[in-house]
Amino acid sequence: MSHPVLVIATGGTIASTTDASGARVPTLSGAELVRASGAPARALDAANLDSSSITLADIDELAARIEHSLADASLAGLVLTHGTDSMAETALALDLIHRDPRPLVLTGAQLPADHPDADGPANLRGAVAAAADPRLRGRGVVVHFAGRTLPARGLIKASTEDLDAFAAPNNAPPRPAPVARRPLDGIRVPILRAWPGASGELVRAVVGAGVDGIVVEALGSGNVSDAMGSELARALGAGVPVVVATSVPRGGVHFDYGGAGGGATLGERGAIAAGALSPGQARMALITALASGTDPRALF
Repeated sequence: MSHPVLVIATGGTIASTTDASGARVPTLSGAELVRASGAPARALDAANLDSSSITLADIDELAARIEHSLADASLAGLVLTHGTDSMAETALALDLIHRDPRPLVLTGAQLPADHPDADGPANLRGAVAAAADPRLRGRGVVVHFAGRTLPARGLIKASTEDLDAFAAPNNAPPRPAPVARRPLDGIRVPILRAWPGASGELVRAVVGAGVDGIVVEALGSGNVSDAMGSELARALGAGVPVVVATSVPRGGVHFDYGGAGGGATLGERGAIAAGALSPGQARMALITALASGTDPRALF
């Protein structure tokens, strides 16, 4: 029997069982996940990874596979099973290039497949239903988890334990126009965490290593120490793009404060405010902009 939804499996907790040492390891195929869920869908295996190990090359391969799969006009939509650790980042990376109006839905689980209260089957059933829902056409990439369907843009993993693991931003930014799919692999954009009184040595080290851009996980609404701010200003002057995100989960970045490390000063020097995007999502947006030759500001 043909089904209008294709499930592309990549591993993660939803596909994991517990080994003899008590560790969770991805072991189940996409077909096994679909059977366990009872969802009316086809399955395709793309990877069997813990999502903390997913590379830019893996995302490139997934993006190409998704584009190839959507050449099948009989499909109503796609589901991608994925580990929760980097689900929000992969979702944003795919959303930035997803031009097809059909839904692309990511889902996963907090509990392994062999847990007596495994949440994966219900999440997958809901994701398949969302992928087939015509009301989601044209909305880009979404994440279905714990009965909720949330936009990719601005999404964060808000809990390491709760079954309702994801939260949407309270000031959800609009989705920009999708850009061309280009290889992300090889573009070097680290995330540097700020802390009170931080020196500029980490900035100097990564610039010296030849990075393509920097994302700063700043304090508050987008501020760093004076010493770190001075080094970021030097990086910007050398042509290295800098995006300022925040470690605060709600409210986003606003360039309001002066001083060498203040957001207003960094903005004047050319830094880009990440808005409501988390540091991880900001990294994906900057990498995508650099890969596609897009002005990074257009993706923030």
